[in-house]
Amino acid sequence: MLYAVVASFSLGYTLRAPAPRMEAAASASTDAAFGASHTSMYTDAVAKDSYDTLEEVLAEKMADTELRSVLMTMFNGCGTITEALRKELVTVADKQASVFGDVQLGVDVLADDLMWDICKTEPLIKEGASEEEPEVREMHADGKFCVCWDPLDGSSIVDNNWAVGTILGIWPSSTGILGATGRDQVASLVALYGPRTTVFVTLDDGVYEFTYGANGVDGWLCSRDRVEIAEESKIFAPANMRAAQDLPEYGKLIEYWMTNRYTLRYTGGLVPDICQQFTKRQGVFSNPTSDSSPAKLRLAFEAAPFGLLVEKAGGKTSDGISGNSILDVKITGIDQRTPLCIGSAKEVERFNEVVLQK
Repeated sequence: MLYAVVASFSLGYTLRAPAPRMEAAASASTDAAFGASHTSMYTDAVAKDSYDTLEEVLAEKMADTELRSVLMTMFNGCGTITEALRKELVTVADKQASVFGDVQLGVDVLADDLMWDICKTEPLIKEGASEEEPEVREMHADGKFCVCWDPLDGSSIVDNNWAVGTILGIWPSSTGILGATGRDQVASLVALYGPRTTVFVTLDDGVYEFTYGANGVDGWLCSRDRVEIAEESKIFAPANMRAAQDLPEYGKLIEYWMTNRYTLRYTGGLVPDICQQFTKRQGVFSNPTSDSSPAKLRLAFEAAPFGLLVEKAGGKTSDGISGNSILDVKITGIDQRTPLCIGSAKEVERFNEVVLQK
């Protein structure tokens, strides 16, 4: 039996009375429109005879040999975190060290400790900063790069065994992190820990995806090259929907997406909710701010690294206030928060027009 569903942003979702039964021809048309191939958007990736390794791709697509070395170190760290997630139970950490009062899990602490160990042992890294302990620390006075990371984004959903990730931004020591912008980054990468571990990284000529331990290889294989995000999209991931109570314009935007039969793909995890834009080659993630539901995304640890990835793949970003690129926002505090809209250009422009009235 078919039902008509209506969204109410003050009361939640309600169910109306059964919709009238359709004629056979109309029903067939509906089945075609809403069948699995239409809504699920399965991959169109075709198996290749061979795949380049991470080392091979970096040698060809990353001219800066020192940055290449730092990226290799970061990839190794993501591989180690992968193995830890497969073995560690998700439990509350014995010692709670979050300055924000957030509950830390054992896997949070493990991932963060690993990242600090990497920074301490990699002489090319001058400064490091972790979302778990928001302060910039000097590692090596003569280092060439400053690394900012969220060691395990998605802690609130990892106990569900949902996908989580690591987010990394790399700035040159000449700008540092504080006082710089996201556009000053020399590279960024995001690791997605799901049924497989994949990493999306900015190289000299675009965004590449690497998969860990695939095809019996002990390491990373290039599974997608020169990733591109289309200007238009039919996938939406609306975060911070509580803000629609203060921002009726946001409610109107969500209603537009629903009315126009966009496909909802939202888990509540920043990494999978944005990374789908690279695999599906389309999508939009929105996270506005309001008085009663302020934005919580951190500019340096989350928004800027993702902004570089998405814009380098042909997408667009909005700072959620002026409508300008998130990459042009100056980082004035290491824990600076920001709203964000990111993804297919036409949808980010729609966000600016409808929500920001820009």
